[in-house]
Amino acid sequence: MAKKTVASLQSSSKRLTKAIKMVKSPKSGAYVFVESVMPPEMVNEWLAKK
Repeated sequence: MAKKTVASLQSSSKRLTKAIKMVKSPKSGAYVFVESVMPPEMVNEWLAKK
């Protein structure tokens, strides 16, 4: 299960996107949130990764 949250961030000359993914931890079995800031073009491939 992955929950997709995407927020657009703009810095001086570069557009960046902060993506948050909910991932099940292999150790405890609990869900944890993984955050990353990247260019908008890379969001879909990052969310598709397990």
